[in-house]
Amino acid sequence: MAKSLSPSTFHNGYRQAGKGTPWVIESKEIGGDDDESHWITPPSSEVLSSSVHNSLGLNTMRTWPTIYDGTSSPHGLPKWWKPTNEVDVLICGAGPAGLQIAVSLARQGVDFRIIDKAAQPLIAGRADGVQPRFLETLHSWGLATEVHEEGPLIERTAIYKDGKKLMFNTSHQSDSRYRGLHIITQGQLERIYVRDLVRHQVLVERQSSIVDFEVGLDQGPSSHPISIRLRNEKTGTEETIRSRFLIGSDGGASMIRKKLQIPFDGVSTDIYWGILDCKFESDYPHAWVFGSVISSEHGGCVIIPREDGYIRLYTQLDTSMTGTIAQSRQAKNSSEFQESGGHVDAHSVTADEVLQQANKIFAPYKLKFAAPLSWFTVWKISERVARSFSSPDCRVHLAGDAAHIHSVMGAFGLNASIMDSANLAWKIGMCAQNKAKLSTLGPTYDSERRYHANRIIHVSGSYLRFICNSTFPLAEFSHVNKEWPPLPEPQKYQPSAGNPEEDLKFLHTFFGKNGPFLLGIDADYAPSVIVPDTSSAAIAPRNGVRAPNPRVCFDMSKTGYLYDTLTGAARLHLVIFASDLQGPIRNRIKKLAQAMSDPSSFFRRFGGLDRFNPVIVTKCIPHEAESLLQSDGLEFLRANCTIVYDDRAPDEDAHTCYEVDHVRGAIVFVRPDLWIGTSVFMDQVDLLDSYFEAWLVPTEEKSTMTNGVNGHK
Repeated sequence: MAKSLSPSTFHNGYRQAGKGTPWVIESKEIGGDDDESHWITPPSSEVLSSSVHNSLGLNTMRTWPTIYDGTSSPHGLPKWWKPTNEVDVLICGAGPAGLQIAVSLARQGVDFRIIDKAAQPLIAGRADGVQPRFLETLHSWGLATEVHEEGPLIERTAIYKDGKKLMFNTSHQSDSRYRGLHIITQGQLERIYVRDLVRHQVLVERQSSIVDFEVGLDQGPSSHPISIRLRNEKTGTEETIRSRFLIGSDGGASMIRKKLQIPFDGVSTDIYWGILDCKFESDYPHAWVFGSVISSEHGGCVIIPREDGYIRLYTQLDTSMTGTIAQSRQAKNSSEFQESGGHVDAHSVTADEVLQQANKIFAPYKLKFAAPLSWFTVWKISERVARSFSSPDCRVHLAGDAAHIHSVMGAFGLNASIMDSANLAWKIGMCAQNKAKLSTLGPTYDSERRYHANRIIHVSGSYLRFICNSTFPLAEFSHVNKEWPPLPEPQKYQPSAGNPEEDLKFLHTFFGKNGPFLLGIDADYAPSVIVPDTSSAAIAPRNGVRAPNPRVCFDMSKTGYLYDTLTGAARLHLVIFASDLQGPIRNRIKKLAQAMSDPSSFFRRFGGLDRFNPVIVTKCIPHEAESLLQSDGLEFLRANCTIVYDDRAPDEDAHTCYEVDHVRGAIVFVRPDLWIGTSVFMDQVDLLDSYFEAWLVPTEEKSTMTNGVNGHK
């Protein structure tokens, strides 16, 4: 949100403008006596959302410290808050990446603490949109609805150059239930996560930071080898805790990355953005449509429509000695400008100067402020990727901006963070609870997520240079990643003033090549112990790609998507495609049931229903499946599997989506982060035995673990 919520009333059954503070519940007299409500409205405060303002006044945001400020709440701590000094995981940094890891670990019952140097969640600004893949991940944790309903869905894109329309079209959409880019501010997202953690009896430990940490030599499955010294910046007190794992989600200047001496490869560009969150008056015909306005002479702007008529406007700044800002300052006060050496410090640029620059880019169209500023900042674009996302022993990991930073193009900052978080959290959670082998599963986080981060730099950087008419060289990482498959060749742009054909050719090629990647659904992972080679796969979708999410039927009265059955932060999903349960596949189904019920099978040895989530997808309708599953030999599947019904037309059903052989069927292992791990034909259960043996720990070897969170045993 851009400003404090206005009072409202639902007196007529729908939201209308209200008066006063209707959220403050006042006691009413009952029977002549004053009855006091046990619940009282917690105190709120109004804080400035921006340190910089315009001539139209100040913008405030209402905050609720008791709810959102964790251990910095001025109103005391809840009685249930009892952190311990020995945990499975310490998360350093409570931005989106750290909070997302915490949300996942809480659902796994992993014992953890999360700290942050800030006194409260983000008030305003920073990230502003989530891709469909982001929401698919949140859906598996139960939080997608609250997020995707907060702001508008981007459905149109407009690009103008030199005052003329270059492109106006539908925005890229996906086969995901969430279709396209959804707008939500980072602050809103953080508050959703914080409320979720409080429900799990977790508080963010505010105004706390790591002074130092050391990883010891004892690396046993039950050891806590990391010694971490924490300091409360408000009180000055220190404590030492021990942890099995340490997560550095502490931003681009990560102390943890520097302590590990991991290089931050890449470049700092010469491109600066002035960023305004505000309402505007404009005669530009697509001012409230997602897109860009480009000037061959002055640079580019990016428009992101927000809620309630607000706009996020990114404006490229020319801070050179001959640029428009320098010329303006020279004209206003020549002597003062000369005393400064004729230089423009980017962080001295004002909101009015950014608006002035935007008007030069928008010409012949005009912009002016129509409300107080909700947020303002100046940001220099850097494109960097950590040379490793994990320590050699896989005890310390980096996530989010601590691991990679890049331009805003494509909204990858926030959206890459959830891919990091979802990828890392289930692996760390299983290893912390001794359900998986750290030596084999741990290294896959770095290999999977670092490759994707490098690709982001190329895709986002290519589009940035188009918008900004820049020839600044793209960051090159091939010298540190020789063991990887080659990255797709980045699309290079040569500025072409007055040549719309070349611009359109670039856009057509760029979006045609990168559309699914910009929505988060094209992010394949290279072969590894959990992503074997695809040559023997039983389905068309390759190992290591997003699991397709077709529509299915759950019972006679409810339909939805396959992902509705694939929930849980660390569940290992077995999707069993069983055709119509008849003909040659029937014997294979019986043999599968017999194999999975055998005490020596992977299903029984590695945890049964405690870890696995078997889902049968059948072409039968409900009453047919009920009858066909009653026969002898299928008792195990009836008792242990969720049944879904693939009753859509053959050109859009789940079996066709996965291209399943109706004679041999298929078993698809879908990882907790909703990527395909592997697939086998129904009569190849032995291949799953060896697959899971490589990285899971049999239940009989599992050590006793805690089931609490945030230091609770």
